[in-house]
Amino acid sequence: MTTSAQFDFAPLLPAGLPAPAARWTGLAKYSFVGGNNDPEQVPVDGLVEAVTAVLKREGKNLATYNLAHGPQGYLPLREFLTRKLKRDAGIACAADDLMIVSGSLQALDLVNHTLLAKGDTVLIEQETYQGSLNRLTRLGVNAVGIPLDREGMRMDALASALADHKRRGITPKYIYTIPTVQNPTGSILPESRRAEMLKLSRDYGVPIFEDDCYADLIWTGERPPAIYAMSKQGGVIHIGSFSKSIAPALRVGFIVAPWEMMSRMLALKTDAGSGALEQMVLAEYCVPHFSTHVPRLTRVLRTKLDTLMEALNEQFGTAAEFEAPKGGIFLWVKLPDNVDTLRLYQAALAAGVSINPGPEWSTDSAHSGSRLRLCFASPSHEQIREGVAVLAEVCRKEFGVPTRSSNVEKRG
Repeated sequence: MTTSAQFDFAPLLPAGLPAPAARWTGLAKYSFVGGNNDPEQVPVDGLVEAVTAVLKREGKNLATYNLAHGPQGYLPLREFLTRKLKRDAGIACAADDLMIVSGSLQALDLVNHTLLAKGDTVLIEQETYQGSLNRLTRLGVNAVGIPLDREGMRMDALASALADHKRRGITPKYIYTIPTVQNPTGSILPESRRAEMLKLSRDYGVPIFEDDCYADLIWTGERPPAIYAMSKQGGVIHIGSFSKSIAPALRVGFIVAPWEMMSRMLALKTDAGSGALEQMVLAEYCVPHFSTHVPRLTRVLRTKLDTLMEALNEQFGTAAEFEAPKGGIFLWVKLPDNVDTLRLYQAALAAGVSINPGPEWSTDSAHSGSRLRLCFASPSHEQIREGVAVLAEVCRKEFGVPTRSSNVEKRG
């Protein structure tokens, strides 16, 4: 008996597809990657109660696409968001100005597919979210990095880039920024710089794409108003998410935009609606509990950040440089120039530690070559300490730093 050869799909694949994905092999023993959150802080009991209550009350509505609330999403969730955004970010919007999407990644896709074509240019923070960079690359869009400092995007550099592009007859399609707990640096753009950005946006006719996905996780609980809230001209698109405040696996995000943009994005949102049950449960849970849940979460995250910084000081000493972020779940770390974090990533993974190498989070590979991003939310305090010790030993073997992983000079 002969067995036939497996069908070959390769000749049928169109040009331009991303590289094939690797099979999932599970998380590393010490995982400092991704936007995963603290599993102990997922409000499981409250979500169970919310599921039960909302299904008993409204479960029959699942028989209708979008629960008969229209393509912009479950109305009680949008109404919760209008109150939350007004209270926290200063955004005055109506439920019809909001669209619920399947995580902020779908929000990125909808904005990009509405505004961008191959060969377009966008201005983006030099260090930024890998998901944004990857999408722009796949679309054939030129992403021009604007340098940051401790307070976020530098407005002098943004002004220079806008003037340079104008001289060359190029109008960027948008200015992309994560102004409130920047990813990966953890900075917060001051209100004065937000006002400068808005003025540059008006002067050059370039809209602002504001990604506020980490804005709930600020240690002080205080933040500047959203750029969207400060705009008088309407040239801002604002996106956010419940991934960092409640749970990333729920895949619920949102867009706030003028109707001119919203109507175009709605025409591209052809998924027959984001998951309805998730929206129903979030609305049921968040209305009574969000304002007390988030401060508890941020207190726990802050203690984990302290553990991570202490472990880095202990294991790396002065070889690891970093600024304490003002919130969020990431620490951006600079190692000595001879450390190639792409190489370190591979060696560390073989030892059971996963990290995000800097070049994957930057428009400037040379500048970020010795930098890495560490997520401190998901691992336990013990895992953080053990994982950093393993990482330091791998780094010492591969690059000679830190010189003595068990007895190094501590940072002050």
